[in-house]
Amino acid sequence: MLMIILSAFCFACMNVCVRLSGELPSVQKSFFRNLVAAVFAGIVIVKNHTSLRIERESRLPLAMRCIFGTMGILCNFYAVDHLMVADASILNKLSPFFAILFSFLLLKEKITHIQAACVALAFAGCLFVVKPGFQNASFVPALIGVCGGLGAGIAYTMVRKLGTQGVKGPVIVFYFSLFSCLIVIPWMAAVFVPMSAGQIGILLLAGLFAAGGQFSITAAYTYAPARKISIYDYSQIIFATILGFAIFREIPDAYSFIGYGLIIAASFFMFLYNRKQQEMGA
Repeated sequence: MLMIILSAFCFACMNVCVRLSGELPSVQKSFFRNLVAAVFAGIVIVKNHTSLRIERESRLPLAMRCIFGTMGILCNFYAVDHLMVADASILNKLSPFFAILFSFLLLKEKITHIQAACVALAFAGCLFVVKPGFQNASFVPALIGVCGGLGAGIAYTMVRKLGTQGVKGPVIVFYFSLFSCLIVIPWMAAVFVPMSAGQIGILLLAGLFAAGGQFSITAAYTYAPARKISIYDYSQIIFATILGFAIFREIPDAYSFIGYGLIIAASFFMFLYNRKQQEMGA
């Protein structure tokens, strides 16, 4: 639980840095995001003398993690570029629901009625906070945004599967980040915009936060079933709102505070349920 909350904080900080970097193509920002994560993961791998060798049974899940994770990033950036930010955000937040769904379909992890109710409550809170205006969204970009959530959900499910197969977190992050960098190079070359030293520094900082988020979320999904931790990913909304007020002086409205209450309540109920299950199993 703590690892996925840490990842949510890191990703919220990353989004702030991306906004501070100014008017740059989204694909250019995503390249720096993944480049720093790849370098950071590579350093950890070398320092710990971790092997990059992937067993045959883990190659397909790793490939799916890379492909669908990259799809999730690119679709999310496309949605951000073509939809209201609120719309893109709520569509991207569908990923935990897809993670739970595919954990059930692919990993055969059970989902209880209580867990499903908590996820639904968190989703309701998310709607209050983000307040999407779907009436203004065109169909194709919205559909691509949903595909982004789908891609991320499958990717996180594959992280869980790779963890059960003994693949180390830094190795997963390294392969995913490297793949994501390589796949966007042609696109970035076509739309590249020169950057100032300040913009480069901010994007590198965004990459560091992204690396922290990737390592944290990889560890979270490696050591815990998606159905028990996915809900805590919604804490990113709270972190983003706090940082938005502190840095950009953005003040939430009453609907946002209602959403916070629903999300916190869902997290609390999930915590109580998990603790009860652990006590019964002890």
